[in-house]
Amino acid sequence: MKSKRPASFLGTPSTAPGPLGPDMLRDFALIRNNPLAFLEKSWRTYGDVVQFPIPKPPTYLINSPQGVRKVLVGNGRNYGKSTIQYRALSLVTGEGLLTADTDVWQRTRPLIQPAFHQALLTELVPITDSVTAGLVDQWRNIPQGAVIDVDQFMLAGALEVVGKFLFGANLATNSHVITDATLSALEVVIARARVPITPPNWIPTPANRKLQRSVNTLDQAVRSMLRQRSIDATHLTTDTPNMIDLLSRATDQHGNKLTARQIRDEIVTFIVAGHETVASALSWAWAILAMDPKLQDELAHEAGHARKTEGISVENMPRIRSFFDEILRVYPPAWLITRKALEADSIDGHAIPAGALIILSPALLHQNSKVWDSPEVFIPDRFLHKFPRESFIPFGAGLRQCIGKDFAYVQGVLFLAALLQKFQVRYPEGGNIPEGEPLVTIRPRGGVGLVVSLRG
Repeated sequence: MKSKRPASFLGTPSTAPGPLGPDMLRDFALIRNNPLAFLEKSWRTYGDVVQFPIPKPPTYLINSPQGVRKVLVGNGRNYGKSTIQYRALSLVTGEGLLTADTDVWQRTRPLIQPAFHQALLTELVPITDSVTAGLVDQWRNIPQGAVIDVDQFMLAGALEVVGKFLFGANLATNSHVITDATLSALEVVIARARVPITPPNWIPTPANRKLQRSVNTLDQAVRSMLRQRSIDATHLTTDTPNMIDLLSRATDQHGNKLTARQIRDEIVTFIVAGHETVASALSWAWAILAMDPKLQDELAHEAGHARKTEGISVENMPRIRSFFDEILRVYPPAWLITRKALEADSIDGHAIPAGALIILSPALLHQNSKVWDSPEVFIPDRFLHKFPRESFIPFGAGLRQCIGKDFAYVQGVLFLAALLQKFQVRYPEGGNIPEGEPLVTIRPRGGVGLVVSLRG
C-alpha cells in the first residue's frame, strides 16, 4: 500500500505525483550508481510529470512530449541553466557556451555561430576524410585476431577532427593525453553533481587534485593552440578564420573584446563537448554493428555506391544517416538536460514554482511509447520513415539546441562510411554489447573491445 502523499515538503507544495522520502532512501544506491535507471523507474512508476520530495529547490522530472517541448521551445526563455549540473560542469569549461546562463549565452552565441555556418561545413569533409584515412592505416596494422578498444580510436579521431576544423590545430600527437584529461575531469564533475555538498576547490582532496590536473592539461592544450595560431591581441597570421580567430576578433554590443578567460572557456568547451559526445555515439554504433554482420555489409554497400556515384555525403547515404539517428535515439549524446524555472509555470496541469529544478532526459523521451513505435527495439531504418521529429532531441531543442548538431552528423556519418568500406568488426568469443554508464554522456563501461578485420 502506497503512503499518502503530503500536501507539501517542508513548505514546498506537492503539485505532482512522485516518490516519498523513504522511497528515495531505498533507492539511494541506484541514485548514486545509475541515476538514469532511477529516473526511468520514477517515470514508469509515477508518469510523465514526477515531483521528488526535495523542498529546495523543488525538483521535477518531465517526460511528456508536450512538457519537454514547453520547457525547451514553447516557454524556453523561462528556463535558465543555473543548475547544479551545469555549475559542476563549469568547473572544467568555465562560462563557455554549454554552461553559460541566459544573459552570458545571449551575448556569446552570435559570436561563435559563424564557425558552424553551413557553407563552412564543406571544409569538414576533407578534414574528416584525412582523419579516417589515418584510422584506416592504423587498423590495417592491427594483428589478425587482436582485440582493440574501438572507443579509444573514436575518441582520438574525433578530437583530431575538432582540433583541425575548429582551431586549425593538430591535436593528434597528444590526443590520448587530452582525452584522458577530459574523461577524468568529467568523472569528478559527475560526482560533484550527484553529491551537492562537497569540499571547496582549494582543499586538496583526491578528487580536487584530479580535477586540477585535468584542467591544467586542457589549459595547456589551449595555450599550445593559441601559440600555433600565432594569435595576440591585434594580429592574425591567416586569412582563413577559425573559431580562435572569431573569438579573438569578436566584440560585444558595447565594443568590448572577449577576455583571455572567455576565449579559454569557449575553446575548452568545444574540446570537451565537441569530441567526447560524437566519439561516444560512434563507439555505440560499432558496439551495435558488431552484433549484425548483415547490417555492416548493407551499410558498407551504400557507402561504396555513394563514393562511386553521387559522392560521399550525409545526404547521399540515407541508411547510414538513419542508423546513426537510431544510435542517437538510444544513446543520446546528452542523456540529461536540466533547467531552472525563472518564473512560475504550469506543465501538463501541474504547477511549477519559480526556482524549480526541471530534469529532462532525451534517453527517456526517446523511450516514450506515447510518441515512438516499439521504442524498446533497435530499428536501424526507423528514420527513413515518418517519425516524431519534435520528440527526437539528441542535441536538445529550441534556442539552446547544440550549436554543433550538423558538425556531429557530418563527422559521425563519414566516420562510419569510411571505416565500414574497409573493415568488418565482431566481438571476441564471449563478448557482448557493453553496459551503458550514464556520465555526461552514456559511456560504454569498460570500452568497446572488438576484433577488426579487412573486408574480403
